Amino acid sequence: MATFSSLARQHVLQAVEEYDRRGEDDFLAVYGFARTPGWTLQHEGRQYDLPAVVGVAHRYATGRLATSSDLANSLPVAAAILRKRGFDVTQPSGTAAPARAVAAAPRARRTTTAAAPAKPRRATEPERVAPVCPTCSMTLPATGTCDYCY
Repeated sequence: MATFSSLARQHVLQAVEEYDRRGEDDFLAVYGFARTPGWTLQHEGRQYDLPAVVGVAHRYATGRLATSSDLANSLPVAAAILRKRGFDVTQPSGTAAPARAVAAAPRARRTTTAAAPAKPRRATEPERVAPVCPTCSMTLPATGTCDYCY
């Protein structure tokens, strides 16, 4: 089963760019995906087949294509991750988003006599764009040299 936490926005955009370049039918045929009704990714006014884009984005992130069987039970999780990355994802009405874990018991409330000073919140940093090998489009390791192309 594939995990999708390694997917960055950059990987999804690379898959979308390849989808546009090849065209839908060729893109699906090359990677062995069939159209999946209801599961779509919207980007810049266009719709894309979500499982195919996630599978190819996983390839850009890890070097391994996530196949239809890898994605069979993981699409709600992948959709939630893509939403966190800023993408607009639709899913069939009969499927539910992944449930969050609920704490078993409520926490006891702390009582203090003096109010603690509030800590200022740190501004969120934008997601860092990882460097990519110009030859094979794999994410480069910290050394900056592609492990596959040398």
